[in-house]
Amino acid sequence: MKIAVIGGTGLIGSQVVTDLNAAGHKAVPHSKSTGVDVISGQGLEEAVAGADVVVNLTNSPTFDEASPAFFQTSMDKLLAAAHKGGVGHFVILSIVGADQVPELDYYKAKVLQEQILAAGPVPYSIVRATQFMEFMDAVMSWTADVDTVRLPATPIQPIAAKDVADAVAQVAAGAPLNSIRIIAGPEIFSLDELGRITLAHKGDNRTVVTDPTAGMFAAVRGDVLTDEHAHLAPTRYTDWLS
Repeated sequence: MKIAVIGGTGLIGSQVVTDLNAAGHKAVPHSKSTGVDVISGQGLEEAVAGADVVVNLTNSPTFDEASPAFFQTSMDKLLAAAHKGGVGHFVILSIVGADQVPELDYYKAKVLQEQILAAGPVPYSIVRATQFMEFMDAVMSWTADVDTVRLPATPIQPIAAKDVADAVAQVAAGAPLNSIRIIAGPEIFSLDELGRITLAHKGDNRTVVTDPTAGMFAAVRGDVLTDEHAHLAPTRYTDWLS
C-alpha cells in the first residue's frame, strides 16, 4: 500500500515510516520540511494523492488553550484532502485517558481531534497510547531546580516510542478499526517513583519530592492514564533506560 505519513519526520513518524517500508509498503514522510503545512493546507492534496492510507502524527506546537484550534484546523484540512483523494483509511495517535482529564487544554484538544475524525468522511483508526518513556526528562524539567524535582504521585504506564511506532504501523497496515486501539507499557509506576528511578540511573543526586500540585500531571485524578487491559508493549522502563 501507499501510505502518506503526515508528521513523518518526528520521533514517532520517522519510525512508523521505517516500519512500514520494512514491511513492504511505500510509506512517504511529509512535514513542513517537505513543503506540507497542515494549517495553511499547502501541499496537502499532493501529499495524499494516490495514498491508500493517511497517518496523521502532527502535533500542536503548544499544550495550552491554543491547541484545540490547531487540531480543528489541521484535521478539517487533512480530512478534506483525504476524502477528495479517495483515501480509504485515516489513522491518528491519541492519549490514554485524554477524555478523563478535561482540566488539561491539550487533552481536550486531543479528544476534539478524535471526535473530528470519527465524524468525518473517511474510515478511521485511533491509537491511544500512554505517556512516552522519552518524555520523562521533559516532565521532570517542568518542576526541577538545582537540588530537587517535584512530582505528583500520579499513576502512569510508560511506553517506549519504538513500541508506539510499531503499533501505529501495524494499525495503518490493517483494515480501518472505526474505533480505538489502546496501547501501553508493561508496568505501572507513580510518577514520583519513576522520577527517582530515572535520576538514580543517570547518577543524578537531586531529590524527588512528592508534590500533588507539581506540573501538568497534578491535574490528573486517579489512574486514568493507565490501562491494565490495553495491548501491552514489551519494553520495560529499566531496559529502555539501559
